[in-house]
Amino acid sequence: MTDPSYDITGRGPVLLLLPGGAGHPMGLGPMTEALSGHFTVVTHDPLGLAHGRLGEPVADQRVQDWSDGARRVLDETLPEGETAYVLGTSAGAVAALDLATRHAERLRHVVAHEPPCVGVLLDGARQQAAFREVCEVYRAKGLAAAGALMTAVLEERDAGDLPEGRPLAREEELRTPMALALAHVIGPFTSYVPDACPARTRLTVAAGADSRGQLLYRTAEFLVKRLQADFAEFPGGHLGILERPVDFADRLTRTLLGTGPWS
Repeated sequence: MTDPSYDITGRGPVLLLLPGGAGHPMGLGPMTEALSGHFTVVTHDPLGLAHGRLGEPVADQRVQDWSDGARRVLDETLPEGETAYVLGTSAGAVAALDLATRHAERLRHVVAHEPPCVGVLLDGARQQAAFREVCEVYRAKGLAAAGALMTAVLEERDAGDLPEGRPLAREEELRTPMALALAHVIGPFTSYVPDACPARTRLTVAAGADSRGQLLYRTAEFLVKRLQADFAEFPGGHLGILERPVDFADRLTRTLLGTGPWS
């Protein structure tokens, strides 16, 4: 078990960020800067990809390992007797749901933004098979083809002809966070079915406004009913945390602190 990797910025109550993809925090700077006036932002890097381990071997990932790692980060950063806010997005949102279920005692409010827990849906088996196909296309044709199919799966439309490509060499894969996500994260994380979290932890399941009518918006709405959670709509789409970081941060702050007309 490696030591947890994370970065800290800002002042205020602890807000733990769990990124999506393979957990690499690339691109989150603008949002963490916008949040730093309200929170001590602790950004977890579960595989240490931004902390010297990009290029090292990676195994298939387990949701429970990511949430256990997040708990260890809280053990190191959260003052005794305090509870933390949590934001997880995409794969990080799946880990956030598991964290809320298994380590609720140190959590105040968890926001899970577009967790791809498609197995909860009535057509969940078909959707899980679609994500498995994305991973198979990645192995056969590379990133561009897999990305095109992934977009079609999320938008619930036919993908049409996929671009031609080639499989990545293992060395290339290990140095490419998106490739690591396709090879080792998406399969097990889209297979995860969350349990209800303890009542003492507030849970909000969120979806992007630009994702309306798409798979993960539908999944979020279903999870709200299944888990008896709150629902919030955030700016942007599935990648709203990168597309509209300042607006996303403002919506998150209002959701967590209960301020302003968005609360």
